[in-house]
Amino acid sequence: QVHLVESGGGLVQAGGSLRLSCVASRSIFSINAMGWYRQAPGKQRELVASITLGYTTNYADSVKGRFTISRDNAKNTLYLQMNSLKPEDTAVYYCNAKRDGIDSWGQGTQVTVSS
Repeated sequence: QVHLVESGGGLVQAGGSLRLSCVASRSIFSINAMGWYRQAPGKQRELVASITLGYTTNYADSVKGRFTISRDNAKNTLYLQMNSLKPEDTAVYYCNAKRDGIDSWGQGTQVTVSS
């Protein structure tokens, strides 16, 4: 299991930007894929964005063109740059790492977007 520590959540105004960070306890060279999920009250957890070792990215349709996922292997860190934030982006955001078929999750960080 990979230990993941998230930061960067908070309260922002609609149209603003926020950058989430997720630091892994081991080199992310050993992690097959990493991603960001989010969950709003009463809703299922959904994939926001993912990135593989080969830097292949995938985004939910609702965030395409606004969010960018990236990683810094030297810092063992995953990022999510969120621009043009909307109230519907409000949720708890979770960092995820998948290694050899095993999922690890961060503690979650609250993102609230006011209108």
